[in-house]
Amino acid sequence: MSEIFQSTEELHRCARQLAAGELPAGWDIVPGSSSARVAFNTALQVYYKEFPPRSPLASITALLFGSRATRLRRHSNALLYAGIEAPESLAWGRLANGGEYLFTRAAAGRDVASWLTDTLVERCGEPLALRRKLLQDLGVFIGRLHATGFVPADLQAEDVLAELREDRFQFTLINNEHTIKMLPPSGRKLLMNLTQLNLLPPRVLSRTDRMRFFASWRRQMRELSAIEAKVLAAEAYHEAMRQMYESGKL
Repeated sequence: MSEIFQSTEELHRCARQLAAGELPAGWDIVPGSSSARVAFNTALQVYYKEFPPRSPLASITALLFGSRATRLRRHSNALLYAGIEAPESLAWGRLANGGEYLFTRAAAGRDVASWLTDTLVERCGEPLALRRKLLQDLGVFIGRLHATGFVPADLQAEDVLAELREDRFQFTLINNEHTIKMLPPSGRKLLMNLTQLNLLPPRVLSRTDRMRFFASWRRQMRELSAIEAKVLAAEAYHEAMRQMYESGKL
């Protein structure tokens, strides 16, 4: 923490400025988030996320399960404790309007969807080998995640960052507010995650690509029978195709 800021008070001061609509030096608003204000400091590689004041219903939920900021921090910490990469929380607090904020360190890498799109340029040689390695390593990572009992609510390819370190891909889960832990994870939850990861069109992710990922995932899920695994793979694929067709992405 001292490598970035001299004190947490500096973070609190930045939070108050950002919440007031001001931009401290080095900070930029990240567009596209409808449920929370997000800002990023490129030089510091730190994200700020602001959570608006709770509605009456959300306040009741917060009493039972913790606020959105608390759940995000708690779930990310649980993943980190289990050896699964997630954004590191740096500081958090409440704002004058009743909202909350959370500062996290930016995770390394690019999202998996970007990796897969970039390696489409050449389906041979080094890009093809890199693509296959990415899918195999991703299958191992998601399989271990599930085998440990963690089930994210958001697990599309954009929700997983990948970084190539030496000869292996390392992955980070970045949207963990609604991640849960259940052992063993239910078939319905596994199907949900596998469907989300399949939500890429065939031009980006071929059937062979999908099977390469699934084979690596399957090897980590030893409690699943061969029949159960095949049913999950088939249903996840068909459900993803249905959703993309209905949304006009196919």
